[in-house]
Amino acid sequence: MSEQHVYIVLSDTGTLFTNLIKTYTRAPYNHASISFDSELTEMYSFGRKNPRNPLHGGFVKEDVLTGTYSYYPETTCVIYKMKVTDREKEKMKRILNVFIRKNDKFLYNFLGVVGVSVQEPIEFSNSYFCSQFVAEVLKRSGIHLWDKLPAMVTPEDFRKSDRLDLIYEGKLFDFEPVKRSKR
Repeated sequence: MSEQHVYIVLSDTGTLFTNLIKTYTRAPYNHASISFDSELTEMYSFGRKNPRNPLHGGFVKEDVLTGTYSYYPETTCVIYKMKVTDREKEKMKRILNVFIRKNDKFLYNFLGVVGVSVQEPIEFSNSYFCSQFVAEVLKRSGIHLWDKLPAMVTPEDFRKSDRLDLIYEGKLFDFEPVKRSKR
């Protein structure tokens, strides 16, 4: 089997909503995404469906250059690379295809975010928050980074995982592959 990688992106756009979350978590990043390429052109998460409306959320394919991030050029991020097997990556893509095909069936799990803060998982079928979604995709693919439910995983948990290799920290639009694609 050849060595494969997936990328975990943690970010902070600096919006009112994210600043409220940071006030509670005291963590530098409050959003998690998963990507299958180092250029971050294929990046997925649960977040804003409309960049201007933080209350309309669900499953999203994130586009750094034209999506929500394009409205927040000062976004900071940390990017991790994780080694995976061909089989694990293939499983992830199959799981992701279910989300892509049934995109309109998924909602943002606002109550789940509250559940994390009170240490009580709140789960609904077809409803996720960002880090819960990334943790769920990994878990269903056979990758277990923590001894906790995906509904209790925060972006900070990814930062503490020894299975992830840091490849970049700084402004998202200063990440070299993103800078190249803007040209």
